[in-house]
Amino acid sequence: MPIAFAYTLIVLLIITSILLTLLILLHRGKGGGLSSMFGGGVSSSLAGSSVAEKNLDRYTVLVGIVWFACIVGIGLWLRLQMSSGA
Repeated sequence: MPIAFAYTLIVLLIITSILLTLLILLHRGKGGGLSSMFGGGVSSSLAGSSVAEKNLDRYTVLVGIVWFACIVGIGLWLRLQMSSGA
């Protein structure tokens, strides 16, 4: 595989790492968190959590999956490079 593939994965890993950190910081903790500043404080009486919090959960999981896939991809690329002797 070309080196551009590895650079693409590294850039994507850096972007998803920063985004994942920001998304985790937006989650509501025991004290309310930063998500309450952006409308996450309004809660639904039926589900127990707001739509904004549910969407934040979905985005966090999606970015986490992409982050994990980047790490696995870089690991496989490195293993392939080591075995080929390049």
